[in-house]
Amino acid sequence: MGRQPPGGRVLIIVPAWNEERCVGDTVREIRAALPGVDVLVVDDGSSDETVRNAREAGAIVLELSYNLGVGGAMRAGFRYALRHGYDTAVQVDADGQHDPHEVPRLLAKLDEADVVIGARFDGDDDYRVRGPRKWAMVVLAKVISGLARTPLTDTTSGFKATGPRALPVFAQYYPVEYLGDTIESLVIAVRAGCRVAQVPARMRPRSDGRPSHRPLKAGIYLFRAGFALLLALVRRWDVSVDAAALEAAGPAEGGAKP
Repeated sequence: MGRQPPGGRVLIIVPAWNEERCVGDTVREIRAALPGVDVLVVDDGSSDETVRNAREAGAIVLELSYNLGVGGAMRAGFRYALRHGYDTAVQVDADGQHDPHEVPRLLAKLDEADVVIGARFDGDDDYRVRGPRKWAMVVLAKVISGLARTPLTDTTSGFKATGPRALPVFAQYYPVEYLGDTIESLVIAVRAGCRVAQVPARMRPRSDGRPSHRPLKAGIYLFRAGFALLLALVRRWDVSVDAAALEAAGPAEGGAKP
């Protein structure tokens, strides 16, 4: 087994729903880029060959009985990490958009923060959005930057590293609502006293060429993003964490099957 990267014992969490065309290549790329690091694919109730392809590529697979969304899948992954003694968890999308060679950069930043975002708009990346979706991202970044007391440019990025202080918080409280896994999770982290930071990261095209957000949905995205932010700000969370209880609990609501 290869040497572990900075960040203690690291688990790469790959939430996947019907990603049979992508997940195998994604897992193989992660294992090649990060030898010695475990890869957990959380199958979010897929109806295709996602589970088989992930296992054949060498991943640990946690199967959810039905679709919970990215937030539910990630909460299951965080609970798995906590129960199995990992110090750090890194979310990498199944569709190949995140470059696993950039994971060490996120892990290195955990020396200064508890949650590190791989930011698409911090550096020379040519990733661009426009119209209502861009407006929403700008507003979200400004509001959450104020809460976190640090400049953030990409609060909706799904490429994130979660350190030892934030891991039990996310295992217990990670939101399952649409966009909650990005926007509200950062608000929860800040309210729990965790530090949030970002490093530049590149966004690659999906390996199967199907974008998750189409231009026609930009207006809906704007509304949902605003609602998610409002919900995050008005909701009151008791973020006290019982780590022992979490370690004894199941991986997530919804009947997960390791």
